[in-house]
Amino acid sequence: NDNKQGLMEFDDWVVKFIDTEHFQRLRSIKQLGTFYYVYPGASHNRFEHSLGVAHLAHSLAKRIGCDEKDLKCVTLAALCHDLGHGPFSHLFEEFIKKTRTDRIKWKHEEASIMMFNDILKKYKGIAGDLSEDDKQLIRDLITGNNTGDRPPYLFDIVSNQRNSIDVDKFDYLARDCYYLGMKSEFDFSRLMNYSRVSKDQIVYEYKESYNIYELFHTRYSLHKKAYKHFVGRAIDYMIIDALVEADSVLKISDSINNAKDYLKMDDTILNRIVCDNNPNLKKSKKIIKRIRRRKLYKFVDAYLVPKKFKEKFERVKIIVLTEKKIIKYRSNGAELEKDDVIVDIFNLNYGNKVENPIDKVEFYDKNQPNDGIYYIELQVSYLTPKQYEELNIRIFTRNRRKVI
Repeated sequence: NDNKQGLMEFDDWVVKFIDTEHFQRLRSIKQLGTFYYVYPGASHNRFEHSLGVAHLAHSLAKRIGCDEKDLKCVTLAALCHDLGHGPFSHLFEEFIKKTRTDRIKWKHEEASIMMFNDILKKYKGIAGDLSEDDKQLIRDLITGNNTGDRPPYLFDIVSNQRNSIDVDKFDYLARDCYYLGMKSEFDFSRLMNYSRVSKDQIVYEYKESYNIYELFHTRYSLHKKAYKHFVGRAIDYMIIDALVEADSVLKISDSINNAKDYLKMDDTILNRIVCDNNPNLKKSKKIIKRIRRRKLYKFVDAYLVPKKFKEKFERVKIIVLTEKKIIKYRSNGAELEKDDVIVDIFNLNYGNKVENPIDKVEFYDKNQPNDGIYYIELQVSYLTPKQYEELNIRIFTRNRRKVI
């Protein structure tokens, strides 16, 4: 009985995957990572989110008429799509990029495939009547890349690379808003009700165009107000630093190489560091204790780049805006070191970079059942934004005493 999806029923072949140590690990990984430190209500985990996505994927696949085999594959892909998240969810990807220069493009989906493969290996017969092609389809659905000749509309359900409308977003937008105490006007159940397959893709009735706009607006609002909250980002950098300092001892970054080690990776990693008596963990422990005493890295300043400068800045930001460059501008005799400064540069958008996300969505008119139509911006509303992406710069310092 889920507070967002209501009563969710799963067949035995789904429950077998739920009752594995790989999936149960998700109970110990916060959905919003460090932002539980900012929003005390945001205590939900990847576990319940994955159940919700599987429930919605199964419902949508049945609605659009998938056969039994495709229904199983879509449901299991939805269930397993987040198996690869590490401690504090997306934060772990930043940590890997910082420590593993040989795996700079690593993402959690890669670990999801590794964990899925390990389930198949450890639990013989768990896949039932699924063929090797079916198992590959599940892997492809997790990544969103169709490597075979399966119907394209299947790839619109779990991880939609075409227009970003998928059940993963349906669940996390509703669930995150609920636990953050925020409101959303997006109605995923209504959108699913007005969906169907046309021209090998999932399309929606044209009157749902503004509902879809609300989906992308909700996504942007959550990033603006919660996912990029400056206190949460400060704690992100603290935990990344703590993991980096502990990596030589605990070999945390090596865990992505095999499922056995990765099974140990969850949010309890901080307690493992604090409770370990190895003297080489002293620096890491100090950072963690700072978090617990709320002696956080200090937010210094922020800048929202105007549109007229955004394109130019993005071309030169790697050269111009670095920690090394910033410390050259010290004044009043301030003694700044490179490690004092953290530069945080990020884009916020509506899911399609600078473009209107609605432009990639195809709609249908029930009065013309065989024709898909592209719905243009002006037909949605005259009050939608004219700019769909913004560039943000933030500066933090590890040394609070350096701020005056």
